[in-house]
Parts: sequence; C-alpha cells; structure tokens
Amino acid sequence: MTKRSFTTKGTRATKCLGLIHTDVCGPMNIQARGGYEYFITFKDDYPRFGYVYLMRHKSDAFDMFKAFKVEVENQLEKHIKILRSDRGGEYLFGEFQIYLIDNGIISQFSALGTPQQNGVAERRNRTLLDMVRYMLSYSTLTNSFWGYALQTAIYILNDLPSKSIPQTSHELWTGRSLQHLRIFGCPAHVLKGKTEKMKSSSEICIFVGHPKGTKGYYFYSPSDLKVFFSTNAKFLEKDYMNNFVPKSRIVMNELSGDTIP
Repeated sequence: MTKRSFTTKGTRATKCLGLIHTDVCGPMNIQARGGYEYFITFKDDYPRFGYVYLMRHKSDAFDMFKAFKVEVENQLEKHIKILRSDRGGEYLFGEFQIYLIDNGIISQFSALGTPQQNGVAERRNRTLLDMVRYMLSYSTLTNSFWGYALQTAIYILNDLPSKSIPQTSHELWTGRSLQHLRIFGCPAHVLKGKTEKMKSSSEICIFVGHPKGTKGYYFYSPSDLKVFFSTNAKFLEKDYMNNFVPKSRIVMNELSGDTIP
C-alpha cells in the first residue's frame, strides 16, 4: 500500500496562546555546562515566539511546561488552549496529561509515522541546533557552552521578522522592539568593579548571552572560569570578525529519541 503524502498546510492560530507547539531534544552527545543534556522548546503558533529550557533529564519536561505556562499566562493575561506535541512518552502519560486535563488544555499528538504533523516544533529544534553549531564554530569557547549558545539563538530568532508576519515575534509577543544584539563569542572589555585601590578594573571576557528580563549581558571570564552578569562592557566585534578564523564543523547531535506507538 502506498503511503499517502502529508500536507503541511494547516490553520494558523489567530491569538497568542491559542496553540503551542512543543518538542524535546536530547540526550545530546555533549553535556552542557551545568550538567544539561536535553532541552525543550515551546513555540506560539500565532506570533511564532519561542521559549527554550535546558534540562538535565527528559522527565523534567513536565516541570518546564508548568514554569512556561505560569510565565506566559501571567505576562499575556491569557490561557493556553492547545498543546501540540509528538508521541514522546513525556507527553503521553501520567501527571502531564492529568495536568492538561485539569487545566482545560487540549492535547494534540502527531499521528504515528507522521512527524510532519509536529513540523513547527521539529523545524524549530533543527534550526536552533544549526545555529548553535555555527555560533560555536565562530567562537573560542568549548562545545560545553552549547546551552548558552542555544539561549542566544532563541533570543535572535524571536527578534527576526518572517514572511508570515509583518512584525518580529518579539514585538507581537511583548509589544517592544529590541535594538541590541551582539555576536555570540565575541570578546569585550568588561568592567568588573573596584579593586583594593578603589579603581575600576576591566578584563577581556567573552560574550555568551542575554539575561532574561533585564538589560545587560552574560560574559565568560577565562581567568576565573566563570560566567557572570554585567551591564558595563565595550564589545570588540569589528576586530573579532575581521581576524577570527572559524573552527572546523561542530559535531553536536541528538543521540536518540523515543516515540510511543
């Protein structure tokens, strides 16, 4: 019997939180800083705004969804109507499904053998991983920084316009426009406070991301081997891009996945 082709054309949601696409990726072949091996994405079907959460275990998916739900519903003063996912075991059974039912959220699953039905989430994860590989290849950071690269990638994607919507996802979601984006992995002179002589000191550190909900940046200090937050930095992007030679292609892949028939 010939398998029928699947059409990807569907009805778009017309309001925020009307339909949320989600997918879990992992375990990855490289452990991220902090012991993370998985990540879960949530993407709103209307503005295409996305969230990503790092996870140490696949079983953390339920807790991540609850955190996502509380945050977005409080921000937008709306309620999630539909959650669309693949047939991964983390979505199908137990407390996750009970929670969705108790909160009046319709659970939609892709049919067996048709991952295209969850294509929005699948494509988002592939795009994110491609961006992470590219960003790491153009940095001096080790591959264990893929978690920071991933968070930066979703930040960038949310600030890009698309053919389907006239505004960026971030403008539709928050009503604000972002004008500050930096090159992941670029060096910067970062002010690190006062020394014992009461003079401000600076250090060349590496930009690794944007903090959530506040202005400023995350930097990695090669001398301290730590990531820290700062609002005082002079970025060296021009010199960095003119002189940097990218590394060979980063091999970072999902080791396996499980889908329940």
